[in-house]
Amino acid sequence: MVTDSLCPKVSSRMKTLVALLLLGSLGLAWCCSVPPGATNIARSGEATQSSTFQGATPIGYANKAIDGVKDLNWYHGFCSHTNAEPSPWWKLDLKQKQKVNTVVVTGRSDCCMERMMGAEVRIGNSPDNNNPVCGKITSVSDPVTTFCCNGMEGQYVSVVIPGRSDYLHLCEVEVYGGPATQEESKIQLCW
Repeated sequence: MVTDSLCPKVSSRMKTLVALLLLGSLGLAWCCSVPPGATNIARSGEATQSSTFQGATPIGYANKAIDGVKDLNWYHGFCSHTNAEPSPWWKLDLKQKQKVNTVVVTGRSDCCMERMMGAEVRIGNSPDNNNPVCGKITSVSDPVTTFCCNGMEGQYVSVVIPGRSDYLHLCEVEVYGGPATQEESKIQLCW
């Protein structure tokens, strides 16, 4: 066990920095930013949603949220869109269990950003949208929200607006991580 008596003159800030550098170099620490060159694993998944808004052109198919186009204007035709309904949802099947580090949810900027308030990102192996919550949209001042999911594992990533009737529209959902089969080293830091 490492105690402060072994290195009493090292500040707690320095210890934290050393721990983060060590964990980061071993791939055991994550930031909520997307590393350069990271692969968006959502692009190879399959998207579904609770309903599809067809009241106007364009039609808001679920797969438009994983097409790789970050156009935040619904009328340009690159966003998914449900009907107004109780607890609308959008779900991504990653085809296999993945370790998810970061999810980036991009909503509309041309209108109706307030509809995303309270939307939850859920990750797990249940296809029923009842998986553990990675994060919740608590501000709609920016249509892009980045969630740090810290290696949550699951085959499904869903965005759900629980407990109210509304439309759910997503212009892009990005998922960054990798296969959940990789073994991790166990490191215990005591200080």
